[in-house]
Amino acid sequence: MIEHQPDRKRFVASGLGPESVLEYRQTDDHINFTRTYVPDALRGQGIAKQLVEAGLNWAKEQGYTIEADCWYVAKFLD
Repeated sequence: MIEHQPDRKRFVASGLGPESVLEYRQTDDHINFTRTYVPDALRGQGIAKQLVEAGLNWAKEQGYTIEADCWYVAKFLD
């Protein structure tokens, strides 16, 4: 399950063990996805992809300009 935590500026995959996160910085109309992290034990299950898709969908719905310092998120923007 992916949960958006706007107060902490992140998306979290919970209920699978250790937290997996997608973090971002936000200005008025701009979102910069800065970091994606999935613990070693959970890698290879598509969790990072789910986090990124949730984050990008949210940002697009809000009409934000999207940027990514995180290399993994940047792959989805090309």
